[in-house]
Amino acid sequence: MSGAEHGTTSGIPVIDLGPWLSGDPAARARTAAAVDTALSRAGFLLVTGHGVGPEVGEGVRAAARSFFALPPEVKQRYSVGVGGRGWLAKGAEANGYSEGTSTPPDLKESWTVGADQPTGDAATDDFWFQPNRWPQPEVPQLREAVEDYLRRMREVADELLRLLAAALGQAPGFFTDHTGHPTYTLNINWYPGTGEVGEPQPGQFRIGPHTDFGTVTLLDRQQGRGGLQVYLEPGDDGGDGWQDAPWEPDALTVNIGDLMARWTGGRWTSGRHRVLPPPPDAPEEDLMSLVYFYECDPHTLVTPVCGPVAYPPVDSTAYLRAKLDAITVS
Repeated sequence: MSGAEHGTTSGIPVIDLGPWLSGDPAARARTAAAVDTALSRAGFLLVTGHGVGPEVGEGVRAAARSFFALPPEVKQRYSVGVGGRGWLAKGAEANGYSEGTSTPPDLKESWTVGADQPTGDAATDDFWFQPNRWPQPEVPQLREAVEDYLRRMREVADELLRLLAAALGQAPGFFTDHTGHPTYTLNINWYPGTGEVGEPQPGQFRIGPHTDFGTVTLLDRQQGRGGLQVYLEPGDDGGDGWQDAPWEPDALTVNIGDLMARWTGGRWTSGRHRVLPPPPDAPEEDLMSLVYFYECDPHTLVTPVCGPVAYPPVDSTAYLRAKLDAITVS
């Protein structure tokens, strides 16, 4: 086991960023090699040593819980559709649609914010850089907590992209040269128990099976029985490929999305995953996840640089918009 990797569960390793950030060439090379191996299999990592203390995410959760506890008629004032900024009600999304699967809507509510500094191009700004909305005066503390979290996650995401560039044998700025004015989104996902959402329908999940759409996703999650599962190609054990995701209290769960998988020509796998419904033995289990989706500058031309699949180049903005439209419940 190298100094970069201090544990592994189900083929998903725990990567300590300390050796990478140390500047030591040998340590950085070991970390990059461990990342390359992991992303080639499942598209998932657990990352420690990222420098964001647990109190940061807990501050966001505490404020968000105050919002989700508001009466429905108050939350409705902030209601938006998929891709908007504000409250996404239960039933608005079905992530399984992105795989072409007809599933019941996802069992969650979300508060969504994102990049809000306009580029000056109205066609881009009207969707991708909308002003963030905040529940004032109901939960005034949410804005400060979330804006601090966004700043920290962007720093971690760019450092991870530099690490990913090294893992591919590319120059440090190979990806971050395309994140000068990127699009990104934070979904605060609330997964309440059955008393709030009702009994799950057949084939219904808190989030249905899907892959993410961008470059990297940084997930701060809580451990639970109705929690995250990742898909690994089935082995000889007769399983269906779905495994409970490993969890460590100080780690961020990191997975790559479709754009990154395309950029690598399929060398790395876009991490397929789902979130289980409330479990029968704990029907009132209540979890909250902070999901930071990082992308790239609008209209980045994503062209494969290596790997076995000759994906055609895609415009990042067109690709992402089509995926968001696909998961919208009409």
